[in-house]
Amino acid sequence: MMLRKLDRPVSPDDHVLGPVDAPLVLVQYGDYACPDTARARPILRTLLEALGDDVRFVFRNFPHSDTSAQAARAAEAAESVAVHGGEEAFWDMHEILLANQDALETDDVIGYAGACGVDMAAVADDLASGAGRPRVRADFESGLRSGVNDTPAFYVNGVCYEDDWSDARAFIAALRETASAVGRH
Repeated sequence: MMLRKLDRPVSPDDHVLGPVDAPLVLVQYGDYACPDTARARPILRTLLEALGDDVRFVFRNFPHSDTSAQAARAAEAAESVAVHGGEEAFWDMHEILLANQDALETDDVIGYAGACGVDMAAVADDLASGAGRPRVRADFESGLRSGVNDTPAFYVNGVCYEDDWSDARAFIAALRETASAVGRH
């Protein structure tokens, strides 16, 4: 089996939680309309808490689900929130979108932007003009080049994590093993 590797390294343009010098870099490609992406959130919260400063978490958009128009709109709204409100607002929006997958119409996502403290008119304008579309498309295309075909997809230090991500303990153990291999635990 050929290893799938991350096509695009993590950069300052990515949405990131955790320290720059963390021995683990966990990249997730996700779809705001995908139930499994939402199901991964509590697992990721547990993982980030357990690993603390040993992990840097990156989220990239991969709107591919059957409701791709909603997924793409949600991703573009999250990107707009990041532009107008910064990274903290992006992560707030990220959580709201995943918690409200059954309500991702334009009015819904604009309202969520307001709940994140971002000017709703600015987000509405960005959605109407497609301002966030190039960023979402770039994430999606990098996912395709990296071998992503479903969400969520995880990459640990640039290599696709092929094991079961839904078992938080096993996922954390695998990441700790990787951290030990790079000199920290």
